[in-house]
Amino acid sequence: MLPSRARPSVGAMDKIAFLGLGHMGAAMARQLLDTDHPLTVWNRTAARTEPFTARGATAAASPADAVRDADVVITMLADAPAVHGVAEELLPVLRPGVRWAEMSTIGPRAVRDLAARVPQGVTLVDAPVMGSTDKAEAGQLGILAGGDAASVETVLAHFGTVTPTGPLGSAAALKLVVNASLLGGVALVAEALALGDALGLPEETVRRTLESGALGGAVPRAFAEGLHFDMALARKDTELATDAVALPVMAAIREHYAAAAQRPETAHEDIARIVAHIRRQDT
Repeated sequence: MLPSRARPSVGAMDKIAFLGLGHMGAAMARQLLDTDHPLTVWNRTAARTEPFTARGATAAASPADAVRDADVVITMLADAPAVHGVAEELLPVLRPGVRWAEMSTIGPRAVRDLAARVPQGVTLVDAPVMGSTDKAEAGQLGILAGGDAASVETVLAHFGTVTPTGPLGSAAALKLVVNASLLGGVALVAEALALGDALGLPEETVRRTLESGALGGAVPRAFAEGLHFDMALARKDTELATDAVALPVMAAIREHYAAAAQRPETAHEDIARIVAHIRRQDT
């Protein structure tokens, strides 16, 4: 798959509604503040909208108010229940011609459920992202786009590189594959380090050797600082993957993230904390 070519589809002054200002959503929405698009933001915790209104955006009191006059709607929420809850409020007021980019990681089944409820004349695109908060802050995410990607491409391009993946739901499916490999890789690095601990090997020697081997890409992420991929979201993503097909190894990895997500001190920490969790250094 190749990045899509720039195809103007969204007017320069089209109104954008951005719903969901968590760690990733806020970083993404900031990419829209300096564009010509009038921006309305909504978040369940209203205080998160204040930095945006200080820079010219409009805060909405509800999802329905956010999208009522929007030409493009973007949702970046925690999980499928959150998306469906917001959908209950925004679907009745979406106008024909509105383009909705659903950018949360919710899996293809949830995307199909949304598609069945979208009013006639509204275009739904599933557009989950690859990359963490550092890439979001820099506008360098990878955006996977399923469905009519061209209809929202010029807006999505503010967040990074847009790659069409095929029909509606295909991007959500591919995102599960990407996240399963990432989360599995980080957990395998942690278990390799735990094995090194048990065998009395110095951590630095094990880490340096792993970096030059098959797990090389996962090692830096396992020790990354300043990034944020919630442990609770990792549990959700591994559950989505193992619900789709029997994956015995991923099921075991899922239990690592589920256990960490149940602990208040790690539930909303970055997935790099799984390393200490697996090595039993933070028990």
